[in-house]
This record gives sequence, structure tokens and C-alpha cells, in this order.
Amino acid sequence: MQNKISLKNPVFRYIADAAEELHYETYAVGGYVRDQLLERECKDIDFVCVGSGMELAEKAAAKIDPRLHVTVFKNFGTAQFRWQDLDLEFVGARKESYQRDSRKPIVEEGTLQDDQNRRDFTINALAVSLNKHNYGELIDPFNGVEDLENKIIRTPLDPDITFSDDPLRMMRAIRFASQLGFTIKQDTFDSIKRNAERIKIISQERITDELNKIILSRVPSVGFKLLDESGLLKIIFPEMVKLKGVEEIEGKGHKDNFYHTLQVLDNASKYSNDLWLRWSAILHDIAKPPTKKFVEGEGWTFHGHEVLGSKWVPGIFRRLKLPMGNEMKFVQKLVFLHLRPIALTKEEISDSALRRLLFEAGDDIESLLSLCEADITSKNREKVKRYLQRFETVREKLKEVEAKDQVRNFQPPVSGELIMETFGIKPSREIGIIKEEIKEAILDGKIRNDYNEAYAMMLELGGKLGLKVAGKP
Repeated sequence: MQNKISLKNPVFRYIADAAEELHYETYAVGGYVRDQLLERECKDIDFVCVGSGMELAEKAAAKIDPRLHVTVFKNFGTAQFRWQDLDLEFVGARKESYQRDSRKPIVEEGTLQDDQNRRDFTINALAVSLNKHNYGELIDPFNGVEDLENKIIRTPLDPDITFSDDPLRMMRAIRFASQLGFTIKQDTFDSIKRNAERIKIISQERITDELNKIILSRVPSVGFKLLDESGLLKIIFPEMVKLKGVEEIEGKGHKDNFYHTLQVLDNASKYSNDLWLRWSAILHDIAKPPTKKFVEGEGWTFHGHEVLGSKWVPGIFRRLKLPMGNEMKFVQKLVFLHLRPIALTKEEISDSALRRLLFEAGDDIESLLSLCEADITSKNREKVKRYLQRFETVREKLKEVEAKDQVRNFQPPVSGELIMETFGIKPSREIGIIKEEIKEAILDGKIRNDYNEAYAMMLELGGKLGLKVAGKP
């Protein structure tokens, strides 16, 4: 079993020297130590000292570079600064106690052992000494190294106390399991089930931060299945739980949309690390439960789920405290359009249909196609292969149409201002009619996306609407 860690970065010597001058026992702790043992990159290093973390930070920064700015959080007794590509945080060793209705601890000064006792999981309770007499020695009171080797997530102390004290740790347990591919020890997971309701005292921002980290893990379905089994998912994201289940009538059933969604999410995660594409995968079928209907002779239908789902997106984002700007609009657009490319693979592809898709998707066309490819979840490999081949055809035709017609994000060649100036009119419904007719004509291929052709059509439409060119009798 490993009992030493090689501390190669010179920052450790600077901090060790500062700690020795202050006569503070000092240790690197937590995630950095864990990730060193897992051979994962980590740019955040936490230091615990038996003394003032703020004083140690100031002393260490002065040794490294007197110009470094140290940010001090007096209320929390912590301090931090950046050096090169590292984020360094310092805190005095402490012990904590909690009241039932709050996750804000009563904090007292403590020892390294007290500090390790308050850590969330054994794999995060590891420490490395920066002290002269045992520099680089690994301190592992809860067999965290063994748990790393066995890929186990468990709490150092009684899990009911750990999760009741800080319920966000339940989300963190599932996040680490999802990120690292570890298993949560049964008694620890049983405790999450018992304490799931406690998550309600945590702020939505912190819950969503952990949820996003689960979504960004390599195989996010692992985390979602654990969230569901633990009972946390129905509390933090009830719309997703409603996707579960299969109904059967006259021997016809539909797929379980919960597990289908997780497969789409995993597929999308193979294509991209984009958080918002992954959110699009999560929400693409979110409105299937209320749109589900059995039609005799046809089977199960979910007509309009893409329209209703896109309407739900802002409300879900608002409740989960996700950003309400371009990220939300991107997800909303992909949910609304996600059936369109799939429809193009099932029929003869007209240039008009391709132009309309390019116009509506704009610069998000590649993301939309990635989502649609991820949405192919049949167990029939031949069927999947055929669909993907058809998607390649759609992609090629989209490139051809875009090169020829340039309709992606196009603005109509004639503006409202030009229409008003040409016919000498004020803002009116006629302007909207002319612009819409020209747009439709371009998308249908009746005229090219060209100023002269659009101008000629504007004059023709104006005449039909009884408008006269200004200055002409």
C-alpha cells in the first residue's frame, strides 16, 4: 500500500517553508491527493494547517511572488490565490457540528484528525504531510487508498450523520460514482435513500452545480440511475421521473422513455462535451408523458411533444437556476427541431425542406444533427447503421444547398425600411406580408437568395397589394 506521494511541483516547497517559519503543521488534503493517486489531472489544491490558513496563505504567496494577490474570506477563515495554472486554497484545521435544520456548521479550531473526520468520503479524507519530519507521507486514517483501489465510495463516519450534516454530500457521492466509475457502498447508498428528503434544505444553485457535473461525466446515465434509485431525482427533477414506465394496449407497448433518454444522453456524450447539447438530449422527449395517446391500428403516438417540450424548457431552466440566455434558447431550439432531420431520413429529400431546416437551425445545425444521431437507440444494429447512412446523405445535401442558396441565418434581401422607402408608406401590415412572401419564395426555391430577384418580387407584391412606387404617378 502506498505511503508516500511525490510532490514534484515547487509550490509545495514554498508552502512547506512558509509553514515551518510559522510553526504550523501543514498538509495538502482532499481532491488533489485523491487525483494524484488516480493519476488524474487536478489544478485545485487545498491546504490545511493547524493554525491560521489566512496567515499561511499570505506568507506562502510572499515567498512565491510578492506581487501575488491573496483573497481572504474572514467569515470562513479561508484564503486563496492563483499561481501559474493552480488554484491554491488554505484553511485552518477545524471540527464542525451541525443543527438539524441548517447545513451551516458551528466551527471550532481542531487538529488534522478533526479535519479528516469532517470530510465527505474516505477517498477525500487523504492528506499528505508538508512537515519537515515526514514530508510527502500519506496520512490515510479511513483506508481511502484501499477504497480507491477497490473503486468504492463510502463515508468516513456514520453515513446518516455525514448526509444529515450536509445533504449536498448525497449528490456528491453520486457525482463521484458517475465521474470515476466507482460503486457506492451499500450502507452509504441506503443512507442516501433514508436522507433523500434532506436535499430540500440545499440551495438550488448548489444542487444544479452537482447535477451539471454528473451530466458532464463520461457516462452520465450512471449518475442518473443512481439519482433515480436513491429517490433524489423525483425531488430535484420530477419531470424526468415521469418519463419512466411502459404501457401496453392490445399487445402494443412503447419504449421506456426514461431509459431511452439516458441512452440518448450517453450517445450525445460520445459526440460532444458540450453541456447544453447534453441538456438538449435530456429534455428532447421531456413532454412525452402528457402527449402520449393510443390510436387504434397505429399504436402509441406522442404528437406535438417537441412543441410542448420546447415550451417547457424556459420553466425548467428557471426552476433549476440554469442560465436563461443563449444557452436556454439553444436547448429550446434543439428540442423544438429534433424530429425534423429524422423526418428527412424517411422520405425523398426536397431542397425546400433542407432550406427550411437550415434557416430555422442556423448555426446550430451541426448540434441538431448530433442530437438526432444520438436519438437513434434501436437495439437492431442494422437499423441503426441504415439510419446513420441516411444521416450522412442529409448532411451532404445540406452542405450542397447551403453552398448554393446560403440560407443559414439569412436576412431577407429587402428590408422593411426599403419597402417603406420604395412605396412611401409608414409601418403597416403590408410590410410584413411582403417580407414573409419573399422569405417563403426563397425557402421554396421560387427565387434565389438574391437582391435583384427579391426586389423584383417586392415590386410585384406591392402592386398586388395596391401600393405604388413613391414618386411615380
